[in-house]
Amino acid sequence: MNGPGFCPDCHRPVLWTRTLPGATTAGGKRLPVDRAPDPAGNTAVRRDGTTAWVSRRVTEQQPLMGYERLHMPHAATCRAQQTQLPLPLPKGVVRLDDRRRNRNR
Repeated sequence: MNGPGFCPDCHRPVLWTRTLPGATTAGGKRLPVDRAPDPAGNTAVRRDGTTAWVSRRVTEQQPLMGYERLHMPHAATCRAQQTQLPLPLPKGVVRLDDRRRNRNR
């Protein structure tokens, strides 16, 4: 599948893309991204010569090109794929986000 579709886990609309080979990604894998462009994203999306949707990771060596749009990978926003630890936390378990926030104070 390539193009508009839905996440099989949370059923939100996504854009299915094929990854291009790069320094940090393997080529040819399917990657769902959120349909709406997002300036906070890290994935460049465009259509290739066959009108298929392709994506790649934006890096300093390969910045965003004028014909690409920046999207957020759907795994970063899919609630079904993000597991939350129960509260209160079990003894000995530390949330790294809380620890990092407190460390900078």
